[in-house]
Amino acid sequence: MTVKPFPLIEDPETRQREFPITINRIFLAHAGVAPLCGAARRAMQGYIDRGAEETQEDDWVWEHIRATRGQAAGLLGCAAEEISLLGPTSLGLSLVANGLDWEAGDEIVCYADDYPANVYPWLNLRNQGVRVTLLTPERAGHINWDLVEAALTSRTRLVALASCHFLSGYRIDVPNIGKQLHARGILFCLDGIQTLGAFPTTVENVDFLSADAHKWLLGPNGSGILYVAREHHEALKPTLLGAWNVRCTDFLAHDEIEFVSGGRRYEPGTLNTVGILGMQGALEMVHGFGLHVIGERVLALRARLANSLRELGFRIFPMEDEGDMPEQAWSGILSVYRDGLDLKPLVENLTSHNVIVSIRKDRSGRELLRFSPHFYNTPDEIDSTVFLIKRGV
Repeated sequence: MTVKPFPLIEDPETRQREFPITINRIFLAHAGVAPLCGAARRAMQGYIDRGAEETQEDDWVWEHIRATRGQAAGLLGCAAEEISLLGPTSLGLSLVANGLDWEAGDEIVCYADDYPANVYPWLNLRNQGVRVTLLTPERAGHINWDLVEAALTSRTRLVALASCHFLSGYRIDVPNIGKQLHARGILFCLDGIQTLGAFPTTVENVDFLSADAHKWLLGPNGSGILYVAREHHEALKPTLLGAWNVRCTDFLAHDEIEFVSGGRRYEPGTLNTVGILGMQGALEMVHGFGLHVIGERVLALRARLANSLRELGFRIFPMEDEGDMPEQAWSGILSVYRDGLDLKPLVENLTSHNVIVSIRKDRSGRELLRFSPHFYNTPDEIDSTVFLIKRGV
């Protein structure tokens, strides 16, 4: 797959302004905590300056909050009133898990080797008599409809999956899985953090989605998006209550609890305004470049890296040959290993040359070298990284 020229990225001055990390580092770890993009930094700095010189709450702020809901909705393909501005990802998933009325004997399907933020909220429901069925794919993260279907029973109420696995980088077929679940009257909850900002992540067949801004969106930590389909606003009860999501005329509590409408019903109190405005800047950046352009370039950079690492004797996790992995399941995450190679000195050498990657482990304890390039990375950065690895092995 060829990495197509991208004028805005190839121009060094523009690239360093919009992606300041590139001034001093080659950052290839966006599946972890990514650096802020220039648009997010400018938006946050503007709010900080205004908040210091004027006030932290005024019509200007509320207009940006309203705009952020709209931009997030545009990215997911939903209505602004279905967006709550909350982070981190685990908070949104926990609100879903704790806000539905469960009965003893209800069943949930999830995957034990997803990132723990999308496992613990569901396991915790065992305390209420909910049965949790854990998927066991043959390869890490390789979840398809056949696997999900085999786990369903007449008591299954909800399936909770990640849009992309944080180690294998496998992107699930969200539209098809969601469509099949809805045809059976089963709810579908999605942890979207490893695709939001890198690939289209629409919610046409999704009931709930949670994702923080600090990975592929290149936004701030602790600011994120919770999507709850409008049809579930009454069924999903808010479990965090405050003056922002419960009606209180003149800041006085009512005798009865009445939630406000729209996404605000899941936001209990003062918003993380500086984080939300930073996320707004990041959303504007993504909308400006276009998700299809971003995703195509991410996959091309990943393919270039994968081919070079194979030549150095590395194996792609979780399979030696990706030939039987559908191309539409690829993402920006590439985890590799080489038998007998201690990865820590290799990563230390990369870090000393200002190349940032990640070490992770699979369930067996095997160390994995995880790369996750973004669209603003360049082929030269990929080649420089491979050169350093070649010298280190």
